[in-house]
Amino acid sequence: MMQKGFQLERETVCCSICLDLLRDPVTVPCGHNYCMSCIKTHWDTEDERGIYRCPQCMQLFTPRPVLVKNTMLAVIVEGVKKTGFQDVLADHCFAGPEDVACDVCTGRKLKACKSCLFCVISFCEEHLQPHYDSPAFSKHELVEPSRKLHEYVCLHHNEVMKMFCRTDQRSICGHCLMDDHKGHDTVSAAAERAERQKELKVSRRKIQQRIQDREKDAKLLQEEVEAINRSADKALDDSDKISNELMLLMERRRTEVKQEVRSQQDTEVRRVKELEQKLEEEIAELKRKDTELEKLFLTKDHNHFLHDYPSLSRLGESTDSYSINIRPVSYFEDVAAAVKEVGDRLRDILSEKWTKVSQSVTEVDASLSQPEPKTRAEFLQHACDITIDPNTANTFLLLSNGNRKATVMSKQQSYCGHPDRFTGWCQVLSEETLRGRCYWEVEWKGEGVCVTVAYRSIMRGGRSNECRFGNNEKSWALDCYNNSYNFWFNNIKTYVSGPRSSKVGVYLDYDAGALSFYNISETMTLLHRVHTTFTEPLHAGLRFYYVEVSAGFCELKQTDKLEF
Repeated sequence: MMQKGFQLERETVCCSICLDLLRDPVTVPCGHNYCMSCIKTHWDTEDERGIYRCPQCMQLFTPRPVLVKNTMLAVIVEGVKKTGFQDVLADHCFAGPEDVACDVCTGRKLKACKSCLFCVISFCEEHLQPHYDSPAFSKHELVEPSRKLHEYVCLHHNEVMKMFCRTDQRSICGHCLMDDHKGHDTVSAAAERAERQKELKVSRRKIQQRIQDREKDAKLLQEEVEAINRSADKALDDSDKISNELMLLMERRRTEVKQEVRSQQDTEVRRVKELEQKLEEEIAELKRKDTELEKLFLTKDHNHFLHDYPSLSRLGESTDSYSINIRPVSYFEDVAAAVKEVGDRLRDILSEKWTKVSQSVTEVDASLSQPEPKTRAEFLQHACDITIDPNTANTFLLLSNGNRKATVMSKQQSYCGHPDRFTGWCQVLSEETLRGRCYWEVEWKGEGVCVTVAYRSIMRGGRSNECRFGNNEKSWALDCYNNSYNFWFNNIKTYVSGPRSSKVGVYLDYDAGALSFYNISETMTLLHRVHTTFTEPLHAGLRFYYVEVSAGFCELKQTDKLEF
């Protein structure tokens, strides 16, 4: 119990920097305790960054916290010094297996607090004191305790290596400078370190910038997760609402049909019962009349027979049996057939449309979306080899350069008839289908060209807007002239500003629904970006306006050095 209680006390009254009892203890905002001199020295090294962190929990503070002595903790430390715990606490100062031990101590060695490069040994506080007190040690260089002191000493001359040879990229001593490294590019180790530290600062700045960028990306991903969850919840709520409305509608229609059938059933049964009653009354009357006629027929009194015959022989009006319409089919089968027809149609609709609903669910891009490339090299990682499909080329286009280039001619070319050919507009589509992430470039000569992305299903025959790139919902087109750009979609024109050149880059992320156009010259400049949902496979395309204008798909190489 004593040992456990001491462990807690030791963590409380010891500085985690110097590992000794706290001297002028201070408490930083995160709650950890240090010697005032230790934490000040530690934070002095972070002044340049302007961000200060706790050595234990690494919490960041901006600006630098003001340090005030913790008087209560100071009293506790003084109390510890007066108790027997201080002797036990001294055990903490002895060197363990992972510590650098004092080379001077005999018996159980204390932890070294400094190593001397001149003496090439390590010292505890007690044995280091002469280095502070005696002027004879003033030129000795003290460093943090190290087991690798031999690495600081030249093996050939047994001298501390205070120089650095840039020619051989290694540390050397003064004798080496005069011998093997004479004439080499040499500087002091301090100067080389200063130079490397500059490089290190640049590297750290890049890393810190990358950390900030990744933190922003992580935040965007968190927002995307939240958006996915919100969208899924809303979709389920809307689906439940619509399904409930449909079920309520079906229930209302079922009740209405039931009520109508029962009402019509009652009406028809009542009509039949009334007719049946009339028939029964007529039958009874006819039976009574037949009995009287039978009696008259059997009478032997001639006068009685002749007297009653005129009145008994006359029959009353009879119910017309032909007015009783007995249907050849059952009465309400038409209702059942109508309901069955509605049910069959509903099943067909649900079967057909549910496939679309299911497909829309599976096509949701819930994976982490990839950011658009930022450098030329990143774009070229998605480069596509684009060629022209000859079967789509208008007959006034001449293909060349392995079907990569098209030129507008004044005379028609001899192409065979093909249903994929554009007959009205001077246009072509690529042979390749574009899916996933793709990048390509188009270069032209002449007054201008239209750079296009289109569905394969776009119409081909005639000069209607359904065939012309950019004038329908099946194509996205950037008109590139010598002095201007215009973007077209669904017959809507958008003016685009940007530098002029004869080359345009196109980046497509099919799954993300992103389409971007870039000006390519000394640098890459974004001209226009589209966000949509693609529903069919896409093809690259070109449209021409003037004779002798030519354009083609470039062969891209990884060696290009253009940047944004």
